[in-house]
Amino acid sequence: MVIGERGPGWGVDFGVEGEIPADAVVAHSDVAAGRVVADARRAGRTAPPVVLTGGDLARTLGVASTSAESQPPAGAAGMRVAVDVGAALVDGRLHWFVAHLIARRSWWRGRLLVAANASFVGRWNAAPRSHPGDGRLDVFDADPPLRVRLAARRRLLSGTHVPHPQITQRRSAASQYELDPALDVYLDGVPAGRARTLSLRVEPGALEVWIPSPR
Repeated sequence: MVIGERGPGWGVDFGVEGEIPADAVVAHSDVAAGRVVADARRAGRTAPPVVLTGGDLARTLGVASTSAESQPPAGAAGMRVAVDVGAALVDGRLHWFVAHLIARRSWWRGRLLVAANASFVGRWNAAPRSHPGDGRLDVFDADPPLRVRLAARRRLLSGTHVPHPQITQRRSAASQYELDPALDVYLDGVPAGRARTLSLRVEPGALEVWIPSPR
């Protein structure tokens, strides 16, 4: 599978065709896929394969979102991809995410920190060069004035809001941040509380994702 040419690692083969394993778990959202990872980590075991049918990570991988949650039939074919998982220490509490972490108080004022493993945040192409299998998170750190935020919002659908001189970008396998004032943290869109310290790292290729072949 070739999934675009947007940045480092894109435009190259990413994935292997095969038969979806019988123990694969269906996840129709980023939250569901992240929960599979978290449950496995806390139980001290390897996460099972995930059949991904929706969410921002799925969209990044070129999957048309569906609401299907049923197990694929025995012998169903698909594309296997090894995707990275983000791990975050949020004020010392360990969490995992598959698509993105966002720390903010408001979209319109104050600091905004985004750590992306997927390109999309809902309808927005927020991290257009982010690749879920390159062993890096694309991190955006900014506190621009309102006029810059408004201009960026108009460009988010197309991903042309970056680069911008008032938006710091870096690609990193591990990073740490002091959040002063404290920011609200969202993991794959789910609130994880307000935090003053944030440590991020990547678990490369930690989740086996299957994309069902069209029937």
